Amino acid sequence: MQLQMYTLASGSSGNCVLLSYGESHLLVDAGISCRKITTRLGTLGLTPGDLDGLLVTHTHADHICGLNVLCKRWPVPIYASGETCADLARRVPSLAEGDTLHSLIPGEPVQLGEISAQSFATPHDAPGSVGYLFSAGGKRAAVVTDLGYLAPTVSDALTQVDLALVEANHDVDWLRTGPYPYYLQERVLGKYGHLSNEACGELSVRLARSGASTLVLAHLSQENNTPQRAKETVSHMLESAGCGGVQLYVAPRDELSQAYCV
Repeated sequence: MQLQMYTLASGSSGNCVLLSYGESHLLVDAGISCRKITTRLGTLGLTPGDLDGLLVTHTHADHICGLNVLCKRWPVPIYASGETCADLARRVPSLAEGDTLHSLIPGEPVQLGEISAQSFATPHDAPGSVGYLFSAGGKRAAVVTDLGYLAPTVSDALTQVDLALVEANHDVDWLRTGPYPYYLQERVLGKYGHLSNEACGELSVRLARSGASTLVLAHLSQENNTPQRAKETVSHMLESAGCGGVQLYVAPRDELSQAYCV
């Protein structure tokens, strides 16, 4: 049995990731409509009712915009950092009712079905922003996007993962000469913004050297990157570091991906 990852969407317009192991299924973020989530899960023979949990990385709209409707229709337990839970309760008061929200302490695992999940802090401009590490069947996978820089908390958490979804948001030169106004460029390039292709390549090399066999590039900017540019940059850095054997993919922006398995 394999630990499987699918992206239901990935990019600045919406993010949603599925982790599956046997009959256990977890969703990371709900940044697309409930209809799209339900339809794309349906393609895999699943419904939101099959989910053992929904884990939220942070409360920016491209990660939670489908959450309210999804949780009104399906009683899915939600897991997030304490700060993110508090922010979710303010934004969507109905989530504060009952036993929907569950606060996670970074580094402390929680068992959800057959998958163990734990969070780790990420440097991003949202309260309590985290990434997630999953383990099942002796395999480890990670979801880590929305990073301003490669913080020690991130590097330490990702040691010896087999599969990782990592952010390759932008090409720095394209961002500097592109359509974004200056203040937005500074936000993206800042310490709590997003990873460039080159920074993603650096992280990818670290992951490959610690045992990762499969990497998926995610959260690409539609205006300041392309799948070809991101993959070319990261692939070149991996090959230059002697890590050319890693399987490297780019998550599609607004459709169900193939299965990424370990």
